[in-house]
Amino acid sequence: MSVFSDTSPGGKIKIFPISGFRGTGEFIDVPWRIYADDPLWVPPLRLERRLHFSRFNPYFKHAQWQGWVAYRNNQPVGRISAQLDELHRQRYGSDTGHFGMLESVNDGAVFSALIRVAEDWLAKRGVCRVSGPFNFSINQECGLLVQGFDTPPVFMMPYSPEWYVNLLEQSGYRPCKDLLAYWLETDFEPPPAMQAIDRKYQHQIQVRTLRRDRFSEEIEIMRNIFNDAWSENWGFVPFTQEEFAELGSSLRWLVPDEFIQIAEMDGEPVAFMAALPNLNEILPALNGKLFPFGWLHLVKKLKSSSITTARVPLMGVRRRFHHTLPGIALAFKVIDAPRKIARTKGIRNVELSWILEDNLPMRAILEKIGGKEYKRYRIYEKTLA
Repeated sequence: MSVFSDTSPGGKIKIFPISGFRGTGEFIDVPWRIYADDPLWVPPLRLERRLHFSRFNPYFKHAQWQGWVAYRNNQPVGRISAQLDELHRQRYGSDTGHFGMLESVNDGAVFSALIRVAEDWLAKRGVCRVSGPFNFSINQECGLLVQGFDTPPVFMMPYSPEWYVNLLEQSGYRPCKDLLAYWLETDFEPPPAMQAIDRKYQHQIQVRTLRRDRFSEEIEIMRNIFNDAWSENWGFVPFTQEEFAELGSSLRWLVPDEFIQIAEMDGEPVAFMAALPNLNEILPALNGKLFPFGWLHLVKKLKSSSITTARVPLMGVRRRFHHTLPGIALAFKVIDAPRKIARTKGIRNVELSWILEDNLPMRAILEKIGGKEYKRYRIYEKTLA
C-alpha cells in the first residue's frame, strides 16, 4: 500500500515503503535508472549494498530506518530513506533525525513528494530538526555534491546530479556544513618549513605499518585515536567497536599493510592514516555484479597494480596535539610515509576526503604540500513546522 499518491503533469506518483528481500532489491536498483545516461556515475556492488541494508550492519544496533521507492507509470523514479540514530540523538538532542539515500529524476513533484514522505515519518517520531543526506551516518557516505561535477567520485564517496541542489533548497532545506575533498599528486616535494618541523621531531615520532598478525588490536587502536581526534568536530558521532571492526574487515583484503600507517610518539600510538586503492576505477566494468566473473576481474586488477588513484578516508591525530607543532609533524608523517610507498605501487594521485570546511589547520597542511580542493559536498538542514 502506498503512503503517498498524487497526480502531476508527468503522471501519477506513488510512493511505497520498502520491505523484505524484493523491496530492498528495488530500492538498491533505483540509481541504475537515474544514472543510466551519466558516464561519471559509478555503480556500487549490489552484494555490498544488500549487506549495508541488512540486519548485519552494526549501525542498526543503535539506529532505525525506513526506505521508500517512488513510481510513475509503474516505473521507479526515485527513492529516499529516513533514519533515527540514537548515538546522534544522545549528543545533539532527541528531536534530531536524518534523511539519505536520496535519488530522483529531474522532476520537482517527485523530489518534493519523496522529501515529504521522509519528513512525515520523522515527525511522527518526534523529530523537529532534520539534516542530510547521510547514507546512513556521518561515518559513512554523506553530503550532496555541490562542486566538482566534472570528475567521477572515488571509492566510498557519494555522487549526485546538479539538479538536486535546487530541488532540495526548494523543499525548504538550507546549507549547514560543507565537506571538502582534496586532490594530491603523490610526487610532491614537502616545503622547507614542513621538512624543518619533521626533522625537529624525528627522534620522538616513529611511524609503522599495520601489524596484520595483531589485526583486531590494531583496528581498536585506530578507532580510539579516531574517536578522540574527531570528538569535538561538527556532527561527530563515535564509531562503535562493532562498526569499526566491520569496516576493518571489509577493507582487510583490499588494503596493503603499507597503506595503513600508525604514528607513535615516545612509544604511544597517537596518530594514524588509512588509504585504500580507488576501486571506482574498476567498478564500472562490473556494473554491480561480483558473480560469476566480476570477482576475478576485481582481484586481477588489484594484483596488477593497474589502479593509479587512491583515497584517504580515515585519519586522526589525538586531540591533545591539535594546534601544536608536534601535531603538524604527526599529520605530515602519516601522510608522507604511505605517499612514498604508493608511488612504488603506481598510485599517482590521492583524494583526501572528507575535510570539514572550517578545519583550517588540516586544510593549510594539505595546501602547503600541493593539495587542491576539487570537490565540495554539502549537508543541509531544516526545522519542521
